[in-house]
Amino acid sequence: MPLPKTAKKRRLKDRCPRHDYPCTCAMGHLYRFVEPVLLLILREKGRSYGYDLLGSLGEHAFTDGEIEKAVLYRTLRRLEKNGYITSDWDTEEPGPARRVYTLTKGGQAHLREWGQVLTKVAASMTRFVRRVAADKSLN
Repeated sequence: MPLPKTAKKRRLKDRCPRHDYPCTCAMGHLYRFVEPVLLLILREKGRSYGYDLLGSLGEHAFTDGEIEKAVLYRTLRRLEKNGYITSDWDTEEPGPARRVYTLTKGGQAHLREWGQVLTKVAASMTRFVRRVAADKSLN
C-alpha cells in the first residue's frame, strides 16, 4: 500500500542530510540552545536584525539541524519580554523597515549564566562520550 503524500513529505523532511534515511545524528530539535547562541551573536555584533541572525545561527549552531524562522522569532520575542534584548525599527536603510535587536545588560548577565550551565553540560557530555567510546561491546 503506498504512503500518503504527507507521509512521503514528512519522511523526506526528516531525513538526515548525510544519510539516506531518517536518523538522530542531527540530535533532534534542540531549540532551547538557540537562546544562548542568539545572545552570543548579539554580544559580538552589537546590533542585528532577524534575517542576519538566522544566517549567523548556522555558523554557531550546536547541531546540524536547520533552525526554523518561527523558532528564531519566538525566541527573540521571549528574550525581549524577559528584558534580555531590546528592539527598534531601522528605517534608515533602503528597503522596508527592519526590526533591529540589541543585547541589554540583563542579557549579558543571562549569557554568562548560559556559559556556566553549558560548561557543566559540556563536562557531562565529555564523560558520556568517553564512557561510550570505552564500552567495547559497542564497537
